[in-house]
Amino acid sequence: MASSDNTVLQFAASSSTNLSAKVHPLVIFNICDCFVRRPDQAERVIGTLLGSILPDGTVDIRNSYAVPHNESSDQVALDIDYHHNMLLSHQKVNPKEVIVGWYSTGLGVSGGSALIHDFYSREIPNPVHLTVDTGFSNGGGTIKAYVSANLSLGDRQLAAQFQEIPLDQRMVEAEQVGFDILKTNMVDKLPSELEGMEVTMERLLALIKDVYKYVDDVVEGHVAPDNEIGRFISDTLASLPKMSPAAFDKLVNDSMQDHLLLLYLSSITRTQLSLAEKLNTAAQIL
Repeated sequence: MASSDNTVLQFAASSSTNLSAKVHPLVIFNICDCFVRRPDQAERVIGTLLGSILPDGTVDIRNSYAVPHNESSDQVALDIDYHHNMLLSHQKVNPKEVIVGWYSTGLGVSGGSALIHDFYSREIPNPVHLTVDTGFSNGGGTIKAYVSANLSLGDRQLAAQFQEIPLDQRMVEAEQVGFDILKTNMVDKLPSELEGMEVTMERLLALIKDVYKYVDDVVEGHVAPDNEIGRFISDTLASLPKMSPAAFDKLVNDSMQDHLLLLYLSSITRTQLSLAEKLNTAAQIL
């Protein structure tokens, strides 16, 4: 797709736009994963959005896949065959999911966005363009959705207008916690299970200390009692099984030993498969 001289205009969300979109967290995590795995020379990744149109007209974005592409200052090349093959594979698993638009990483639209949007406009009418700021330019992962319209003067097309539309991130509480951690923390490596358990236990101990301090302050009259907090603490304690410290230590240690045994067996299996493959290759050569 060759570039044209048309201007790309980006507008903020307007109340006059009736269309809206909802995006599931799986889509955001897929996009972030594709960005991390992108080729070294690629500045951004683009891909197809899958989902459905709800009865009220809302675009429900539930899945996505990346599409290989090359772009320069004057042209954009998409792997259209790969796009169609991936679409067929996805629809074999979930035939109700159809193309609803496309995504790109980065903050806002760019000059090449009009060319890519024009391709998806031939796939479906009025596709949604989702942008995910994986560079955390504003201190967080900014996610926006756009639709496009052509501005013309007579028969001459002057510009491609990208109009931002309302976007709802459909996350339950646990997913929102994970997304907030993804936005605010930059780490060199993911923590191991033991390191993650250690951090979790430290946070749990800190919370228990806060509860102890609150209860002591209420008993001593330093803080006014709150019936709602009291009921919450009572329900929490009632939900815990009555178990002695020795029985709890035994339960944790047994679970840890079972986990280490599984890791050991899987490591032995990988080693045996690797040796068998090398021996088989050597036998074929000889």
